[in-house]
Amino acid sequence: MSPQTFTRQYIKGEWRTGASEQTVENINPYTHHTIASIPSANEEDLDDAYKAAQAAQKEWRKVTPGQKQTYFDSLQKIVADRKDEIIDWLVKESGSTLIKAELEYQTAYGILREAASFPTRMDGQILPSNIPGKENRIYRSPKGVIGVIGPWNFPFHLAMRSVAPAIATGNTVVVKPASSTPATAGLLLAELFEEAGFPAGVLNVVVGRGSEIGDAFVTHPIPELISFTGSTEVGSHIGELAGKHLKDTALELGGNNAMLVLDDADIDRAVEAASFGKFLHQGQICIALNRIIVHESVHDKFVSALKQKVEGLQAGDPAEKETIVGPLINQEAADRIQKDMNDSIEQGAVKLVGGEETSNLLQPALLTNVTNDMPIAKNEIFGPVVAVIAVANEEEAIQVANDSPHGLSGSVFTTDVHRGVEVAKQIDTGMIHVNDQSVNDEGHVAFGGEKQSGLGRFGGSWAIDKFTTVKTIGVMNGYREFPF
Repeated sequence: MSPQTFTRQYIKGEWRTGASEQTVENINPYTHHTIASIPSANEEDLDDAYKAAQAAQKEWRKVTPGQKQTYFDSLQKIVADRKDEIIDWLVKESGSTLIKAELEYQTAYGILREAASFPTRMDGQILPSNIPGKENRIYRSPKGVIGVIGPWNFPFHLAMRSVAPAIATGNTVVVKPASSTPATAGLLLAELFEEAGFPAGVLNVVVGRGSEIGDAFVTHPIPELISFTGSTEVGSHIGELAGKHLKDTALELGGNNAMLVLDDADIDRAVEAASFGKFLHQGQICIALNRIIVHESVHDKFVSALKQKVEGLQAGDPAEKETIVGPLINQEAADRIQKDMNDSIEQGAVKLVGGEETSNLLQPALLTNVTNDMPIAKNEIFGPVVAVIAVANEEEAIQVANDSPHGLSGSVFTTDVHRGVEVAKQIDTGMIHVNDQSVNDEGHVAFGGEKQSGLGRFGGSWAIDKFTTVKTIGVMNGYREFPF
């Protein structure tokens, strides 16, 4: 991506300077160097972007399925050819380690490949009628214009997760990327779609602060649906604004995900899974493990093995191959996590290892003697701190896991798979994995949460349902007789 393009908005197929007097500073979270200073979009830019998307959608919806898939074939090739560049941007813009950046790339590519099948999966139905000579035809069509608010933690994947399915089903899109990752959550996607030849206006990107264009992005009269991935607090506000204007939403929000380690679990396997599910991307993942709930009979063995594992995790420069834990997104995040950790220790938690801080680089930490009401268990950590809670039995493990307003993902470890499934059924969550950790996202599988973890589902046929609408057309074969 050229430096000139990287500092501009992308509206109606053109790269242009934002009209706001404010700027968005794109800062490398590890080096703290400024990558770019981007003149922000204002409400006039936003209005132009939505109008461009609305105009383009009238033609894009008419493009045949085969033609749409040709565009996506080209896009997949370009994304594959530019893999190294995408990974480099993820490392320097979001502090992704090389392991995380590779995983994010592969997951995003999987979403892209799945979305490429959507144009030929826009099916309808013909249903019978109780009225003689009549049939009911159900037609599926795109919703229109979709507004996508992209997050900073898995910016490329989580933006692609909405953008690609929305466009593949005949919609056009306006993206507002997170201010911390304007390239990987928006501008880089715009350049990739542009290179693939998508018509002007099909994808538009406006970079601006939430304080200036955030509410207007949701309340603007053109978008039919707002897709947001981020915190529960912000998602609740977006849902409130959208509901007031009768707009649909797709909300994937915060999590407080639990791994249940039952008394018959393979401890070594559980520790390996727990480490990955907790420390990938420094724990800054909505589906990362927040609490590990362990049966008391295997608690000490599990904690001992996990402590040894945590001690071996290297923290530092995310661009180095050996680094497992990179920087937090900013100093504010580090300060918040330290406060929750210190407050929990004051309430009786015991820190066995880690927690040392150098600026926003936090050494991976392990806390035991944690109870569910402590801040480190009650709040979404979003950082490299693992909290272990001991329980007396399976019933208590389920109760503790469910004692949270969130319900996004989770995990159950047991050598009895049937037992694991039966326990998993009792956890109030949108997703849960038996003998695996909580960080899983496959393009063809339903993804989403319960309770305060969001509304709706992404992935596969569920994404098609979310980004389309249906119309019933009743058809008489002949004419109907009326009583008056």
